[in-house]
Amino acid sequence: MARQKELFAAPETGAGLCLAAGLTLFRYYLDGAAQRSLAGGIAEAVLKAPWYIPTMPRSGHPLSVKMTNCGGLGWVSDRDGGYRYQAAHPVTGEAWPPIPQLALSAWRALASYPHPPEACLVNFYDRHARMGLHQDRDEAELAAPVVSISLGDSCCFRYSGLRRGDAARKIELNSGDVLVMGGAARLTFHGVDKIFPGSSGLLPDGGRINLTLRRVTRPRAM
Repeated sequence: MARQKELFAAPETGAGLCLAAGLTLFRYYLDGAAQRSLAGGIAEAVLKAPWYIPTMPRSGHPLSVKMTNCGGLGWVSDRDGGYRYQAAHPVTGEAWPPIPQLALSAWRALASYPHPPEACLVNFYDRHARMGLHQDRDEAELAAPVVSISLGDSCCFRYSGLRRGDAARKIELNSGDVLVMGGAARLTFHGVDKIFPGSSGLLPDGGRINLTLRRVTRPRAM
């Protein structure tokens, strides 16, 4: 019961729920079969682009999540280079694998943006992982939304406003949920407070996978 009391619950529906202007949650957008298919696609991608642990700029402190990427560009971070996008895996030096088609289909259906994503950051959260409040602002094209797909164990997602000190709210994100941050909410501060172990049987060893699809560069004018 404590888990439910601390969260602002959203209706269990596939329709979009407006959490704030530009911030829309599509509850259980991916059904069970689609979740299994996408999780399998990510498992195949990890064989080509293994999980790695990025580090913070300057301090070199490791993040608590493991990461990889799909797409032409991938988001990386380390002590010397800072936050950035690059075309190759920082450990293997190989190009990132393609973005899974199911993730691209979600972008086309929900992003309300005419150009394809260039990056799909894939984060893996074990039961101890967290993500502090932050903005996704390393992209040149802020007119495109960030489309976030949840797979596996549920999490407590925290979001606030455009300033770090704005009042925050919490909501539970479950496997199959898709969250779109665009428009007025494109630079919303957000993070993950905790993972709820055992809340999903999707991933063989448990944990949560989060995919965030992003357009990085501004499209060329026609």
